[in-house]
Amino acid sequence: MKKVQIRDAVAQDLELIAAFNSALASETEDCILESETVHQGVKAVLENPNLGNYFIAEIDGEVAGQLMITLEWSDWRCGFFHWIQSVYVRQEYRGQGVFRALYEHVMQRAKAASNVCGVRLYVEHENTQAREVYDRVGMLSGGYDLREIDWGRPGD
Repeated sequence: MKKVQIRDAVAQDLELIAAFNSALASETEDCILESETVHQGVKAVLENPNLGNYFIAEIDGEVAGQLMITLEWSDWRCGFFHWIQSVYVRQEYRGQGVFRALYEHVMQRAKAASNVCGVRLYVEHENTQAREVYDRVGMLSGGYDLREIDWGRPGD
């Protein structure tokens, strides 16, 4: 198996991350995202680390996948949860340890931070392949049922 290198995303990754996010929405939720909105959203994160951080996985200098972390404050624990979001691995690199490398990178950083109390993610109920991957790395159901009201873009 080839070595997976993880790096922080940079501004030059914007187009690729936006494309990966659109592919992710299409593959997992059969949803077509509005391109300009996705670009603006990714750009906002790349320009403001308080919104989140993208990590890029590379194999032999080729981008193989991505993952984003956002923060949630827990008053119960007086610390932040890192939320794993926007996980995408290019088709040709799936099953080669790309997600595991991204996950281990996130876990290492989270455990080293004095203000982080845990790592969470959410996954579509029907996405059995992703659920199996998350189980294999030790991320089991937290027992919560996610509820939401989603009205799309702010101001819509």
